[in-house]
Amino acid sequence: MAKTGDKQTKMIPLIDLILLSLIVVLAIAAITVRDLLSAIMLLSAYSFLMAMVWVQMHSVDVAFTEAAVGAGASTAFLIAALSRTVRWEKK
Repeated sequence: MAKTGDKQTKMIPLIDLILLSLIVVLAIAAITVRDLLSAIMLLSAYSFLMAMVWVQMHSVDVAFTEAAVGAGASTAFLIAALSRTVRWEKK
């Protein structure tokens, strides 16, 4: 068991804060970017980071599902839909 003064117990909140700030930055970037392919890639990275958050919370089954569906299948479907539309958003 880790003690309260242990190095490991200090690292977990630091990892959580890093993941949280990266997720917020990716979410804001995904909704503000005009290039739709870039938005899809940012949402894919967002989903991958969410899978890492689920692993950090010891919920590996949810993390696996998030990585497979969110970062995998959703990205493939969005790119397929983008190939049938215009890549750039109108101003």
